[in-house]
Amino acid sequence: MKTVRNTLFLGTALALAACGGELNDAEMMDGSDISQTEAPLMLAPAGTAIPGSYIVVTKQEGGLRRASLASRIQARHNYSVINGFAADLTAEQLAEVRKDANVLFVEEDAVVKLEVTQSPATWGIDRIDQVSLPLSNSYTYTTTASNVTAYVIDTGIQINHSQFGGRAAVGYDAIGDGQNGNDCQGHGTHVAGTIGSATYGVAKGVKLRAVRVLNCSGSGSNSGVIAGINWVTTNHVKPAVANMSLGGSASSAVNTAVTNLSNAGVFVAVAAGNSNANASGFSPASAPAVTTVGASTKTDARASYSNYGSLIDIFAPGTDITSTWINSGTNTISGTSMASPHVAGVGALYKGTYGDASSATVDSWIKTNASIGKITGAPSGTTTNLLNKKAL
Repeated sequence: MKTVRNTLFLGTALALAACGGELNDAEMMDGSDISQTEAPLMLAPAGTAIPGSYIVVTKQEGGLRRASLASRIQARHNYSVINGFAADLTAEQLAEVRKDANVLFVEEDAVVKLEVTQSPATWGIDRIDQVSLPLSNSYTYTTTASNVTAYVIDTGIQINHSQFGGRAAVGYDAIGDGQNGNDCQGHGTHVAGTIGSATYGVAKGVKLRAVRVLNCSGSGSNSGVIAGINWVTTNHVKPAVANMSLGGSASSAVNTAVTNLSNAGVFVAVAAGNSNANASGFSPASAPAVTTVGASTKTDARASYSNYGSLIDIFAPGTDITSTWINSGTNTISGTSMASPHVAGVGALYKGTYGDASSATVDSWIKTNASIGKITGAPSGTTTNLLNKKAL
């Protein structure tokens, strides 16, 4: 969790097919408050924009005008976690929307893919219950966090995987391809397994909820991700944690949504990203009020792919992590996507032990109880502290 952030207005990369409606000039002008100054249009990085798909963020006041505008253009998603909606717009519609005095800014939707590396198992949970190497080949815990719900905002979860013991269920599906929250890619099931599976999990009794915002190819859209965040914000059961092992270029809309989720009392762990770059250029890694996680190796080095910088809150095991997979299997893969759920799992253990707490309280505990100065190869200004669950 960060106290100060730079607000960036570029589209997050996530990809999803879109459908929308029509808005003609007469409809736009009818009853709308038109200003002479156009709202800013935040462009996605080259090659990542979803043609014709936009996120419209409106001012906090003017809820009725926002609802009217969203209705007339047949918004694909209406949000409460941020003031705004997502829709397909023609060039003419976009121009008129930007002239509406109630519109704060418009973002292009953009594309991202999952950032994991296939690799030929489980050392991660072994590492986070001790201060120093060598590994003890054991994992000791005092609670299973059975009173906590973990929301996995990802590709879905294989709900009937035996490792979940009936604790997994579908929460929400933003994709609309008939999968109904079930994982057809594998990534979300792997993440869920690290959070809470019987063998590979940090919090072995946690309730798991699939919030599917990425499709069978591991891609989605800003608008779909915000819709998933919106659902968790509105429907979560406390005590609650969430994990977001996804991301792309920095997006003000995504960062605002996930910050509001955290402020609603859901502890949020997010992957730092796998670009070997400063995390400040990525979302949700650059959002305030989340815990941003870099990836470490078996030798306590920063993984060569892991993003870095002052926005990294903690490192956690991310290389060669074995966990659950679709078709009731397992898989060993690498990435900051694998590091983040270790932190979400520890957040669940904290709430399982001490009861519900603010996101800031959980984040502070994680950083205070970290194994200090263990990470090598971290650029200047990046934390060198490694996740440690201590006595939880």
